[in-house]
Amino acid sequence: MTLLAFTLILLLAAYCAGLLGSLTGLGGGVVVIPVLTLGFGIDFHYAVGAALVASIATSSGSGSAYVKEGITNIRLGMFLEIATTIGAVCGAAVAIYLNNNVIAVIYGCVLLLTAAMQQRRKSDHDGVVGSETARRLKLFGTWPQKDGTVKSYQLRHVGGGFGVMYVAGVLSGILGIGSGVLKVLAMDAMMKVPFKVSTTTSNFMMGVTACASAVIYVQRGVIAPGIACPVMIGVLFGALTGARLLKRLNVSVLRQIFCIAIVLVAINMIWQGLGGKY
Repeated sequence: MTLLAFTLILLLAAYCAGLLGSLTGLGGGVVVIPVLTLGFGIDFHYAVGAALVASIATSSGSGSAYVKEGITNIRLGMFLEIATTIGAVCGAAVAIYLNNNVIAVIYGCVLLLTAAMQQRRKSDHDGVVGSETARRLKLFGTWPQKDGTVKSYQLRHVGGGFGVMYVAGVLSGILGIGSGVLKVLAMDAMMKVPFKVSTTTSNFMMGVTACASAVIYVQRGVIAPGIACPVMIGVLFGALTGARLLKRLNVSVLRQIFCIAIVLVAINMIWQGLGGKY
């Protein structure tokens, strides 16, 4: 295969990954690593480096739109970024020395958790009484409703959410994904942040978390421009296309089918990882 053909195929595959990730709410990073490792046979470390670059691009593009709409809690995101950034640097520093099979098993487990989280009931957590810590840190906020009104919310369990965010950062550094599933779990399930606010704030944080990890990967020389650039461009345009189609399509069936596919990919990765096939 020529370099041009490889680049074009990789660009198309990344576009499809970004499109599916956007339509299903799983994010392009979750899709692109199985595509690179299983489809193209690329080493896990280089696949993770490419996925980190793609996460920076997609987070920067979509995150700004959510901030403009007033849904993202910027103060909460910047506070929790302290934990995710420290975790991302720690995870990236450790990931360089991890065996591909170990990374595959960890990644498979995260995919299973991601698929399970997709089945959770989304909640706006009405009537939550915020904690004193959250009040002092001024983490309470508001978010716009469909009828044009603004609804206020409070949150709690700041310490627990901060701890989960550190773990999310570590996984992001090791796996090259935004670890949005853990970030949403921390904000939605633990801190009782409304679901839309938690997802948009998580998206806002992903770029910063990925940047912290990417610095380590650049220093180690495992971000290959020939792989990372087509992946970044493809995932970004795929995510933008998915965002436009999402307003017109009913993707509930697609999400269920894709969750099954994610579970199958996860089982395959865990099986091959445990068998030492990477």
